Amino acid sequence: MRILHIFRAPVGGLFRHVRDLTRGQAALGHDVGIVCDSSTGDALADSRLGEAANHCSLGVHRVAMSRMPGAGDIASAARIAATASELKPDIAHGHGAKGGVYARLAAARMGAKSVYTPHGGVLHYSWTSPQGFAFLSAERLLLRKTDGLVFVCEYEKDLFSHKIGLGNTQSTVAYNGLWDEEFSAVRLEPDATDVLFVGELRALKGVDELLEALALLKQQGRKVKATLTGSGPDEAHFRSRASALGLDDVVRFTGALPARDAFAKGWLTVIPSRAESFPYIVLEAVAAEKPLLASRVGGIQEVLDPDSLLEPRNAALLAGRIAGLLDQRGAAERDAKALADRFASTLSASKMSATISDFHRSLLR
Repeated sequence: MRILHIFRAPVGGLFRHVRDLTRGQAALGHDVGIVCDSSTGDALADSRLGEAANHCSLGVHRVAMSRMPGAGDIASAARIAATASELKPDIAHGHGAKGGVYARLAAARMGAKSVYTPHGGVLHYSWTSPQGFAFLSAERLLLRKTDGLVFVCEYEKDLFSHKIGLGNTQSTVAYNGLWDEEFSAVRLEPDATDVLFVGELRALKGVDELLEALALLKQQGRKVKATLTGSGPDEAHFRSRASALGLDDVVRFTGALPARDAFAKGWLTVIPSRAESFPYIVLEAVAAEKPLLASRVGGIQEVLDPDSLLEPRNAALLAGRIAGLLDQRGAAERDAKALADRFASTLSASKMSATISDFHRSLLR
């Protein structure tokens, strides 16, 4: 098959998913290509796109795409459709809200099959807000141009069904996975902190709650140190908030780092997200044998044990759970090793790629 993956930003878990999928589908003998935004990303994103290009016989193509809807979408859609027409894919697979729009419009123009994976995206919005009403209404209209839906967890499929509906559109669930070589422990650096956050620095990721929890622990006489890796639209706010809470001596910001480099910088990985679909950082932390504490949101609760989960938006609860795990490091490390062994046999990038490729093939039949 000739498969073109279209998405906006070459950052975060969505980008990781596409990179894994292109690698897996290329290994299965398919011709694969990527179209993504030319104005988003950094040196790390450029490097990762360069690595992905090794698996993309249809090439990596960058087109300007705005984050929010606007007049520029018309020109972007036309350029992406023109690129797709030149590449002649059998499947145009859109990822995320913007990628989903562009892929389905391009597929309709050239007669390819259209596939959409939301990756959370607009599903975080509610019909009761003006913006949510507009986005979800657009998704409902685009469903008519969708040949297939791929979801990264059952939670995402259920939420899509509830908010938008599946209609008669074929769908499948393919859990994100990792490669065999990723399942190995990461050794801590000498100056590693007690707590680690890895992810995009924006409000949805719950960084505020983590900072509040660290402040509570400091008030209780526990000087718990933390490393926050990543970048994002709210980074300046979080830096200012850390200072306002008196955390300059216990919190450090490193900027974006590859996950396994980040894991060497802190012992307990905390994922305090307010909403998620099925984030890669959970898989990556488990594969690195990291003790883990994550919010009970989205598909996270489909794979983690209850002992590793907590309710979001509760800084006091988060502080207590952090303190408890720090007091029982040995037990936490043994549990982390056991979970890594379990994940290695169940959540595989090769299996994910094969499942999605089989679904693509079924649409062509």
